Amino acid sequence: MPGSTGSGAVTRSTLRQQIADALRDEVLGGRLKPGQEFTVKEIAEQYGVSATPVREALVDLSAQGLLEADQHRGFRVHEYSVQDFRGMIEARSLIIEGMFLALDEGRRHHHDYADPRTAAAIAGVRRRGEEAQRAASAGDLTVLIGYDLRFWRELSALFGNPYLADFLHRLRLQSWVCTVQHLPRPADLRGLLWSGHTELVDALYDRDTATARVILAAYNDDSMTLIERLAAQ
Repeated sequence: MPGSTGSGAVTRSTLRQQIADALRDEVLGGRLKPGQEFTVKEIAEQYGVSATPVREALVDLSAQGLLEADQHRGFRVHEYSVQDFRGMIEARSLIIEGMFLALDEGRRHHHDYADPRTAAAIAGVRRRGEEAQRAASAGDLTVLIGYDLRFWRELSALFGNPYLADFLHRLRLQSWVCTVQHLPRPADLRGLLWSGHTELVDALYDRDTATARVILAAYNDDSMTLIERLAAQ
């Protein structure tokens, strides 16, 4: 249920974001199934709010590729195929390769690692990576998704640029939705999920893009293999 401010007044934009976040979590948690249909009215009644912020939240999620809008039947959860996942990996790779090339050519982000703000930002990204690694090792998909999304957004903003970070975040969100949709129930994911987050941070910190490329290539291969295996079960 969306929360409220201390005064009890919640702006429509805040409510819109809260509803979008809640529904995004439902999709990522597998509680809203691929192809599942619902209407603005149903969601508004579920959350006890008016239709306007709900409609806006659903339009936002449609723009992110998580939902599909049907003019006559409302909305439904977008269904992703294994081929969709392959395309996402290819697109992610192109974006990240652009970040690597910028580092190789010295076109941006000659970070002063002694600067307290830069050091704090790098430490923050690394902490996110450590938490993601722990969740991956434990097979805790829900915790992993949260930390992984934050990790990549902060990493790409630090070593890339804000436009790259936004685009990559959207692709990674779609990738996780696709992954969740192909998971059998129940699934033991302990030891099966990628956990090379801190190794990647360390490589980029050292401007060692050759090692970073090797890490990313292995990650993409492992992810594709996992999805193909899960989809075949």
